Amino acid sequence: MTPPSVFPPGELPKTMAELVARVDADGGHTLAVYREPVGDHWQGFVLLPIEKVAPTPYQRDLSPTHAKRLQEVVKKIDRFVDPIVVVSPAAGSYWTPNGHHRLTALVKLKAKWVPAILIPAAEVAFQILALNTEKAHNLKEKSLEVVRMYRGLCEAEPRKGEADYAFQFEAAHLITLGMLYEENKRFAGGAFAPILKRVDKFLGGSFAKMRGEREQRAAAVRAADTALVGAVAALKKRGINHPFVKNYVLARTTPLTRQRKTLPSFDQTFSKLRANIEAFDVAKVRYEDVQRAGLMVAPAGD
Repeated sequence: MTPPSVFPPGELPKTMAELVARVDADGGHTLAVYREPVGDHWQGFVLLPIEKVAPTPYQRDLSPTHAKRLQEVVKKIDRFVDPIVVVSPAAGSYWTPNGHHRLTALVKLKAKWVPAILIPAAEVAFQILALNTEKAHNLKEKSLEVVRMYRGLCEAEPRKGEADYAFQFEAAHLITLGMLYEENKRFAGGAFAPILKRVDKFLGGSFAKMRGEREQRAAAVRAADTALVGAVAALKKRGINHPFVKNYVLARTTPLTRQRKTLPSFDQTFSKLRANIEAFDVAKVRYEDVQRAGLMVAPAGD
């Protein structure tokens, strides 16, 4: 078995050679340049000045608890053994799509250098969900990352569309939920996700043309949520205060059933859902009904 090529300067493609020169100009050190063993792509293993590295602007918010725990572990073993991935959008700048918490730990430990795998493909900056193994995403974190990528691509690649970035976005409903979480970090995304997964698909057409349609989908979910909040408030007035109550109401008002072979459209689904919630008779609900349903299915997280 032939090992990956390691730093043969005369054979480097132009893009990789330019990156090596950029690292040196930025005060870093290129330790090796090689072809990775899966796709045979060129990559660099580098040490970068820590002040020149930052998380991508699309990434989820930092978890202080996870960053602190990671910092304590690195300090305890007295070693940093897990390099981050970086791309360089411009001279003097390096973005990591997968190393926000590790970078923060190094900053807190007053390290001067960041060991990193430097990838010349700029699109890797949008492969956050696939690359990020530091900390498992919850639904809110994943949705916010996706919508930040979505908005960045709307500006950077207006002629392309959602289908072109299906891998990076992972699922269409995450874009919709991200728009809702942007407005309300406490939005009940976990309650609506099962319905959205079934009817929210990637839109055809360019970002420039379809951005409004995606925002309209978020507005339709928001309207259904407003009706849901009203139903839940009415149930609470009757003394029915249970963590599963939103899921309970949605389960009994959704126009989607397992028996349906043909799904209604997104617009039809949420128009009917809103109408069903507004017509829902809270007077007929008993606390034990909600409690029993909650025991059958655990409440979805935000």
